[in-house]
Amino acid sequence: MTTDLGIPPVLDPDAARSVLLAAPRGYCAGVDRAVITVEKALDLYGAPVYVRKEIVHNKHVVATLQDRGAIFVEELDEVPAGSTVVFSAHGVSPAVHAEAAERSLKTIDATCPLVTKVHHEAKRFAADDYDILLIGHAGHEEVEGTAGEAPDHIQLVESPDVAGIEVRDPAKVAWLSQTTLSVDETMATVRAIREKFPLLLDPPSDDICYATQNRQLAVKEIAQGADLVIVVGSRNSSNSVRLVEVALEAGAKASYLVDYAHEIDEAWLEGVENVAVTSGASVPEELVQGVLSFLADRGYPDARAVQSAEESLIFALPPELRRDIRAAQQAAQAAAQPDQASS
Repeated sequence: MTTDLGIPPVLDPDAARSVLLAAPRGYCAGVDRAVITVEKALDLYGAPVYVRKEIVHNKHVVATLQDRGAIFVEELDEVPAGSTVVFSAHGVSPAVHAEAAERSLKTIDATCPLVTKVHHEAKRFAADDYDILLIGHAGHEEVEGTAGEAPDHIQLVESPDVAGIEVRDPAKVAWLSQTTLSVDETMATVRAIREKFPLLLDPPSDDICYATQNRQLAVKEIAQGADLVIVVGSRNSSNSVRLVEVALEAGAKASYLVDYAHEIDEAWLEGVENVAVTSGASVPEELVQGVLSFLADRGYPDARAVQSAEESLIFALPPELRRDIRAAQQAAQAAAQPDQASS
């Protein structure tokens, strides 16, 4: 735990072995909402329910939902006309919404509300005729969705190397970012952009999501002096990959990303006394517990949680799903009333 003064924990060099567990870790509100959305859709409509892209970037979550009847597709032309399709937590462009309407697909939008906020910012800046510099990774679904809101105004920036960026008017430039990036790297890129364009306009609020920031702060706290940091998460999860990088920058001697405990190489534990464990924002807690059990079986003690922040945010389910759930409940109540009257 942190002390009352907020001083980070100090790993005892004389202790035989120790395990620190980051808190918060794992599911964020947006991921929880997206996963529950698919589960509720399967319960309500029955299988199959189609999902465009991975609902969240986690191998285990996707496999579990597939077992329940979810079918994951890359593009909407793989979805039969008239079927139900869920849009992933990462968001989609207006062109995808338009295509779904053209093919008479029943859509449920599980886009994280924090990503939706960035979409609104992009539309607002574009309406004011700003050039928008979007900090993110090429090919990431979130970047594609945000860029699709104002393709004529947005250009992607992937690093602090901004020498080649050109804009129409240096006095009308704004920046946005993918929500799952490293906070430190993002701000380094913003500083570089601002040096080139001093009148750069900031978004009205921080784009890096609260959960991404909290998990990065938590791993910084437990990584100091750790011999090994194990991050549970998938390789296509931007925020999980960032946690490995942040752990190394914070002073960990080694850090690795695994989906499951069985992926841990026994050689990583050679000479290791202090282990720290965390997980990305799309990782169910059972996978973390699997890692802790793996470590316990090899002589590492029960993990000591280090709480660096409290999280209580909950997002409501998508409105179209809530509407259908209410309708189903009302229909069930109405069907039960004649039986009650006859009794």
